[in-house]
Amino acid sequence: MSETTLTTDRRPLTFEPVRVGPGTTYLTLLRWQLAQIGGMLPLLVVVQALMAAGIIVGFGFLIPDIDAPTALFLSTGAPTVLLMTVGLVMVPQGVARARTDGTFTYMRALPVARPLVLLADLTVWMIVSVPSVAVAVLVAQLRYDLSLSLHWPLLVGASLLVVLTATSVGYAIAVTLPPMLAQLISQVLVFFVLLFSPITFPTTQLPGWFQGVHDVLPVRPAADLLRAGLASGTYDVVLRDLVVLLVWCAVGLTLSTRALVRRG
Repeated sequence: MSETTLTTDRRPLTFEPVRVGPGTTYLTLLRWQLAQIGGMLPLLVVVQALMAAGIIVGFGFLIPDIDAPTALFLSTGAPTVLLMTVGLVMVPQGVARARTDGTFTYMRALPVARPLVLLADLTVWMIVSVPSVAVAVLVAQLRYDLSLSLHWPLLVGASLLVVLTATSVGYAIAVTLPPMLAQLISQVLVFFVLLFSPITFPTTQLPGWFQGVHDVLPVRPAADLLRAGLASGTYDVVLRDLVVLLVWCAVGLTLSTRALVRRG
């Protein structure tokens, strides 16, 4: 009876790592972020749309016998209120909760490029906030019978820049400060944007020193850029406003990215 010799290849098994492109990684992170929000995403969009209508109509009640120029100024400033509220209030609160429940730590532990994590998160907030701009414009036209002269390239570009600036600054606040302090500051910023920022009222109604403060803060420049995109026949673009927004956007993105890549 012949013997059969069995030979076994004992070489260790090796697995080639699967290389995933940044585009695929970004889309995967975006889907994960959207899944985290789940059914709340449509609700957030609806709430923002209702806020858009409420600001246009409600602020009009505060001004009896509102004239056409005032209505135009109010209506073209309302989208900025909405975008700034999302970026400076909702984003810090959401990120602060993520830091508290461990989601933020989990995202930082993923073997992906940290800027892609930030980009996916900011995209979600853009999805939430941008539709409110269209609602605000529509409600303003119906409520005050306005004739807006839309400059589409400027309007789209300004809207994206304002959203990116507001959300990146809000994100930076949330990741560089303790969660409780970040939430407290976001509550203070609500009143600052609504009551003390020249968005729905002219800058000339503020004291001179406060006007100078708003020249270097992103709120008034954001409002003026969006206003020029909505009523290009009435309001002009000022290069200084664009520079201020770009600087704040760069600072917010830099601080946010550094917080994501920092160990510990």
